[in-house]
Amino acid sequence: MGESNIPENVSYSDSHEWVQVESDIATIGITDFAQSELGDIVFVELPEIGEYAKRGETFGTVEAVKTVENLISPISGEVLEANETLEEDAGQINKDPYGAGWMIKIRIEDEEQIEELLSSSEYADIINE
Repeated sequence: MGESNIPENVSYSDSHEWVQVESDIATIGITDFAQSELGDIVFVELPEIGEYAKRGETFGTVEAVKTVENLISPISGEVLEANETLEEDAGQINKDPYGAGWMIKIRIEDEEQIEELLSSSEYADIINE
């Protein structure tokens, strides 16, 4: 594959999470680059609904065949939804990281945190260094 898929309709963190904003809700997952670096994802641990995700802190873990990585929240807010289908099929993250492989939805607490995220071109610069 080589070339990562970097959609322009989402924002990015330098820890390889993506954020898609719809009104005051942010959907968060890991990027295509991150899933390809991890390899086959076998398990994901996500927070409970009602928990608080704090920007820069761990909100869960993703386990691949070779490694376990922390998921770092790109913004702060209350967890409104967690993608329960990943419990049965964590491989969705590999197949469709920006679609079926989404991880959590949180209520956006601070709009400025969204503005501080990376654009698709800024994120591309990071992973292509």
